[in-house]
Amino acid sequence: MTVLSELTYKSILNRRETEKAIDLIKTRFPVILAEKLNLFKISCPLVIMDGTGINDDLNGIERPVRFPIKNQQDASAVVVQSLAKWKRWQLAELDVDIEEGVITDMRALRPDEDYSAIHSLYVDQWDWEKRITLSMRKLAYLKQTVDAIYQTFLDTEQLLFQEFPDLTPQLPKEITFIESETLLRKYPGLSPKQREDAIAKEVGAVFIIGIGGKLSNGEPHDGRAPDYDDWSSENEDGFLGLNGDLLVWNPVLERSFELSSMGIRVDKPTLLRQLEMTGSTERTRLFFHQKLINNELPESIGGGIGQSRTCMFLLRKIHIGEVQCGIWPAEEQRKCKLASIHLM
Repeated sequence: MTVLSELTYKSILNRRETEKAIDLIKTRFPVILAEKLNLFKISCPLVIMDGTGINDDLNGIERPVRFPIKNQQDASAVVVQSLAKWKRWQLAELDVDIEEGVITDMRALRPDEDYSAIHSLYVDQWDWEKRITLSMRKLAYLKQTVDAIYQTFLDTEQLLFQEFPDLTPQLPKEITFIESETLLRKYPGLSPKQREDAIAKEVGAVFIIGIGGKLSNGEPHDGRAPDYDDWSSENEDGFLGLNGDLLVWNPVLERSFELSSMGIRVDKPTLLRQLEMTGSTERTRLFFHQKLINNELPESIGGGIGQSRTCMFLLRKIHIGEVQCGIWPAEEQRKCKLASIHLM
């Protein structure tokens, strides 16, 4: 278990209070976010047909849960891992207006995820996607959107404080923006994860811009699939990338803590460039990619916000199993019990 202070940990809320607080977060957060970003709620799939290119492979290597469908000649279906590409398709299907978008309650399985205090096989996210124009594919618009999302965290934190006074607000009033290349130059001797820890501890909340492309040291800050976020276009500040990750400093875990991954999505030229850069040009034959190449999908910005991650952070929990039901190895269960960590 990757927990630094497990032996002295004590949950602020008991189990019943925790359930009430989780319900408050999951009820109010998406409503506030939808108001700020002009989103409306839609239904979403748990499984989709394999081979369409709609399911995301995240960093490019994760394997989905796959199974045959009896009444379709054992055709293969997959459990979603993310809905980044599916949501953009839905913007077209629903004929969404410019600067209007959708939000959905995504549930997914990621079998290649490593077990830890902040990772489980089960993923729950508020997935959102918003239609924009070509002229809005700018860093300034990305930052404006991030500010609205961060304000949603601040508003939700205040609602929790009103209901549970022991959960005193801890987020800074504003979020800091920094390019991944600038972060590398600021901490040249640190690994990407160590750089995230250092900047998050310094400022409290940070959005790291440009995730997926290679930095000056020849390595990306982190991996990103080539066919949803734009991580290779030059932005107004002269760096590469129109996407990023939102992180906060987690004082319980004493480390940085990612709450959201998001970005302006690829347009046709960017898609083709990033597929070429990653040696993935065979994907151009897939359903989603053909839609984009044939100009049948709108320009968009979107992302995912971890529901359990948000609950874990705002409720000062040390283990994600305290805010979601999961499957945990016997050794993990034993360690948690010894540390007074009550898994659901």
